[in-house]
Amino acid sequence: MNETKPPRVIVFDVGRVLVEWDPDRLYGQLIPDAAERQAFFDRVGLEKMNVDADRYGSLERHVATLAENYPADAHLILPWWHQWHEMCWAEKPETARLLEAVRAAGFPVWALSNFAMDTFAIAQTRFPILTTFDGMVISGNEKTVKPEAEIYAILEKRTGLTGSDLFFIDDKAENIAAAEARGWQGHLFDDPAELAADLRRLGIIA
Repeated sequence: MNETKPPRVIVFDVGRVLVEWDPDRLYGQLIPDAAERQAFFDRVGLEKMNVDADRYGSLERHVATLAENYPADAHLILPWWHQWHEMCWAEKPETARLLEAVRAAGFPVWALSNFAMDTFAIAQTRFPILTTFDGMVISGNEKTVKPEAEIYAILEKRTGLTGSDLFFIDDKAENIAAAEARGWQGHLFDDPAELAADLRRLGIIA
């Protein structure tokens, strides 16, 4: 976190910040042993597949292709799409309230998130907070993912702002580091109370 001037735009990540996201919630049922579960993820490249879907926009297509490549494991791969709602299952109400407080204080709120476009459309129908942004940069629409520099540059271009005018909230250290390397202010999200304290420190909310 940087001790600098108040920002002009507040930028939220989505997964694990505004909505719950945890593949183990589903796959812990399908493959109860944690070591076996991670070995399966690594063997078929399930997490890499998800990043590719975030980059190119269609989780449904990428899951189907992976299942075709590993037909013996298709029964464990296909749930990543068909039961996706069990991995992304609820808004995080405390963070959603902070977003609403930021907007009520007069600050524009943007989203910067790695998300496939098909699942983001589903998420918007299920979680109303995801329809309230003043602007969005979603990886599946841009064909680039955090922490690559290009996706940050896209948001800068669309907001017309750079450096400390932007305050970014994300749950991954590498994504915050990439933002701070561009001069953005950053908050590594873990606890809503800590985020609230940082927003107050910057004079964003009372």
